[in-house]
Order: sequence, then C-alpha cells, then structure tokens
Amino acid sequence: MADFKVPLRDIRFSLHEVLDYTTKCESLTGYEEVGSDLLDAVLEEAAKFVEQELAPLNAIGDQQGCSWNDGVVSTPEGFKEAYAKYVDGGWAGLSADPEFGGQGLPPSMATLVSEMAGTANWAWAMYPGLSHGAHNTITAHGTDQQKQTYLGPLTTGEWTGTMCLTEPHCGTDLGLLRTRAEPNEDGSYALHGTKIFISAGEHDMTDNIVHIVLARLPDAPKGTRGISLFIVPKFLPKADGTVGARNGVACGSIEHKMGIHGNATCVLNFDGATGYLIGPPNRGLNCMFTFMNTARLGTALQGLAHAEAGFQGSLDYARERLQMRSSSGRKNPDKPADPIIVHPDVRRMLLIQKALAEGGRLFVHSLAMDVDIVESDASDEIKGRADQRLALLTPIAKAFLTETGFESANHGIQIFGGHGFIQEWGMEQNVRDCRISMLYEGTTGIQALDLLGRKVIGSQGGLLRQFITEITDFCDHHKGDRNMANTIATLKTHCDEWEHITTQITMRAMTDADEVGAASVDYLMYSGYIVLAYMWAMAQATALNALASDNCTEEDFYQAKIATAKFYYDRLLPRTRSLVATMEAGADSLMALDAEHFSF
Repeated sequence: MADFKVPLRDIRFSLHEVLDYTTKCESLTGYEEVGSDLLDAVLEEAAKFVEQELAPLNAIGDQQGCSWNDGVVSTPEGFKEAYAKYVDGGWAGLSADPEFGGQGLPPSMATLVSEMAGTANWAWAMYPGLSHGAHNTITAHGTDQQKQTYLGPLTTGEWTGTMCLTEPHCGTDLGLLRTRAEPNEDGSYALHGTKIFISAGEHDMTDNIVHIVLARLPDAPKGTRGISLFIVPKFLPKADGTVGARNGVACGSIEHKMGIHGNATCVLNFDGATGYLIGPPNRGLNCMFTFMNTARLGTALQGLAHAEAGFQGSLDYARERLQMRSSSGRKNPDKPADPIIVHPDVRRMLLIQKALAEGGRLFVHSLAMDVDIVESDASDEIKGRADQRLALLTPIAKAFLTETGFESANHGIQIFGGHGFIQEWGMEQNVRDCRISMLYEGTTGIQALDLLGRKVIGSQGGLLRQFITEITDFCDHHKGDRNMANTIATLKTHCDEWEHITTQITMRAMTDADEVGAASVDYLMYSGYIVLAYMWAMAQATALNALASDNCTEEDFYQAKIATAKFYYDRLLPRTRSLVATMEAGADSLMALDAEHFSF
C-alpha cells in the first residue's frame, strides 16, 4: 500500500479558507493567540508524527493483533513505543487545562490531531482517544478531589481512560444493566459485575487505566433512572498521586474481531473493585452522555478517516494500474494500456470517495468549532446556539459519516479489483476496521431515533429550523452569484422539502408511533446528504472567490473543488429522491408481517 500522507492542503482549505478558523478562535476568550502560524505549526508537526510513527504500524497492528495471557494484554510491536513518543511530544494534553498540565488550546485542535492519527492508524488512535472522554467526564462532573487525582495523569497521557457500559445481556438498552455498587464505610463503593466490548480496557502502554463505569446502587429504581456513574481505576492512586495497590478489576479475555486488531476489546470483571461515585446518585446516564457525546463525534471522525484512507490508496493505484484502453481513445499511447483512472466507472468511485471525504472533513471541522464555543467563555446566547447545532448535527455526523465512510472503504476494494481482496494492499483491512464504526456509540438506527424522535420532533422542529435558517442565510448571501445559481436553487429546494417531510412524518406519528422508527434511518441519511450539500456549497463559493483573486496560484486545486461540488450535486445529492419515496411509504409494509411469520 502507498505511504499515508496527511492531506494538509485540504485541511488548511477547510480551516483557513472555508471556516475562517483562526478569526473565530480570536473571538473566544482564552484562544486569542491561536493564529494561522500556530495552527499551521501544530498541523505540520502532527503530520510528521503520524506519518513517521503511526502509519507504519497500521498493517503490523492488524497482522499481530493484541495478545492476552492470564489477564495481561500486550499490544502489537511498536505501539507502546509510539505512545511514549506521543506523550513526550505533549500531544495528549494539547487542548487540556494548563492547571493539570495541558497546553490550553481549543478542543478542536485535539480533534485535528485525532483526525490525522486515526486515518494513519485507527486501532492505535483509540487508546488516547478514549482518554479524552474520561477526562471530559471528570472535568464536567467530578469533585475537586477527583479532578486533582485523575486529571493530571489523564492530561499528560501517563494514564489512559475507558468507558464501561455494555454487559453480556444488554447493549443499547442500558436500563437492563446489572453491575452493582455497594457502599463501603469509607464512602467508596465495591463494584461487582462484568462489562464487555471495552475498547482499550487493558493494555501495556500506561501504568494505569481509569475506567468510567455505569452501575446500580442497592436502592436504585429500575430502568435507566436507577443508574449511577463511578470512577474505577485499575490501580488505586496513592495520596501522592502515584500508582498504588491493584484494584479488583481484571481482564477476563479479549475479543477476536473482524477488524481493529491492534486495539484490545476486553471483557472486564469487577470483583469488589473499589469505585468512587461521580455525579449525583441515579443520574449516571446523564453524566455519561458527556463521555458518549465526545465518543460520538470521535466515531464520526472514524468514518471520515476510513473514507480518506480508502481514497488515498485508491487514487494512487488508479493512477498507476494499467488496464484496457479508454473508450474515447488512447490516453497513454506509449504503454500497452491506459491507467484505470481514465475509465468512467473508476472515476465515479474515486469522486464518491473524494466528495465524501472532503465534504465530511468540513462537516467534522465545523462541529469541532461548535465544541470550542460551547466550552469557551462566550455569552450564554452564543453558546446556546452552538450547543443546539451540536445537538441536531451530532447524530447525523456519527451515523452518516460512518455509513458513507464504509461505502468509500468498499469502493477501495472495488477499484483495486482482485488486488483489493489481498491483505498486502490495505484495502480489505480498511473495510474490516471501518465496519465497527456503524455500531459504536449507538448504531445507525439508534442515532436515527435520537435525531428524528428526540432532536427534531422533541424540539417541535426548533433545532431543525435553526439550522435551516443558517443554510438559507448562506443561500441569500450568494443568490446574486450566477456561478452559484444552480447550487443555491437546489440547496434551497432541498431545505424546503426537509421541513415539509418532517411535518409529514410528525403528523403520521401522532396516530402511529411506529412511523418514527420506520422513517428514522432514511430521514437521517436524507439529512446527511443535505448537510454535505451545504458543506460543498460553502467549498464551491470559497473556491470561486479564490479563482477570482488576482494573485491566485493554485487554479488546479480550486477547479478541482468546483468540479467535485458539481459531481456531488449531480451524482450524490439525488440519492435523496429514493429516500423521500421510502419515508413517504410509511410503516405499513414494515409492520404488516407478524413476527411469528418470519421464517425460512
């Protein structure tokens, strides 16, 4: 497989040119010093690290995997050493509070580094990635003592963190969980139970692992209202902050998985493990959403990462692989055949990958900047708008980008032909590693119910109207540009339809609750295509403006943006037509067949 290269030019296009990143940072208290020079310096150094240290370990991690021996998990060759360099470079605390050893940069800066690391080696990137969620949860809900004990080593990367939700008998339905927490005389709790599918739950890369665990108190009510949240460290910290006695949590086994072999997915047994309540009793699920929302955005990033990896590998191969002649005449007369990039069907797949990766990048970056606002000292009004935007768009980003990331990864195999099915090229690994992303942090179906049921209908359309107003304001701003005329007209038509079909589903749901579930996944995908259409409209407007400049020196780059935007509107946005048809079909044909009549 070709060497991975961080798409720095496209990242800069997204941040500097489309989203005006540094100007927006300068408007937020505490981030005024984040200028273009600082941003570019961080991007360039991070690119060097992931290209030189992480990308070469990607295939090694897949081939070797993690090993388990009597509760001890060993990571693949080079993983531990790369993590030590990551910590030494200060990357773990890039966006953390300086009080605990961080560098105090905007949260989005950590997202940018995670994008690079995840595209280079997703299995490795999960180890530090999960720590951010544990860090954020303790920051938001922990006591002062808990913050002093855990945030320092989590910030520096000396310790890592996990989230422990799933149990053998329950996945999404956390109301069924059985792990119990019994009070100890000293104010701590003894946890008993088993958690499964715990990513990075045990490894040899750090001295300690901080587990964030859902469990029930003895007097807890049934269901999700009776869940509390606990900090359960692998080793109990001493008074001076160093690692002390081993706690009663052990790795019973690791899963043998389809992909992400380099990351240990663990069964964790809590046998009287000492835990510390974080947040109010029986409000653990509310507190855990701090971790889960971080993880959902991180999983959206995974979809982007696999789309980019698939595109890079496919493009290099398509330029070099000779196969047949172009239908419109020889393009490489000195060779026995033309490169496959000349064939329309190969171009179709490459452009799908390019449009989804680059549009998805804009989407993720825009959400990362909303997180900056929410966690800043901006006014309540400004923070509220950003928080509402995140509430609507997070489930779309998580589900849509992972679904389309998997599509892009699959196109990678198809472009390579038979070679794509062979391990050495990396395309089949990309597909295997990607597949879990549609299950992590709530499946596509769960995200769709959250979007349509809770966020759209639950807000009586308020969250959706706010975002559509943002899009229509953009359209109004560019309505006089004849080069944007078709794009603007199409985008406005889709926004009108988006509101109309939302009203239709809402009305049907008043008499049949199954209508929401029947339409939800199609609704989410439909919404995702419109969001990406908005991203590509912004990219097109930016590229046209750059080309009109007297000192433009990158005509090819900007023309490629305009061409890709046109491809998206011509070839991908029309997928919404079939989604409208399936949403309008309603729940009848889905629910007509009795469960006992499903047979083979």
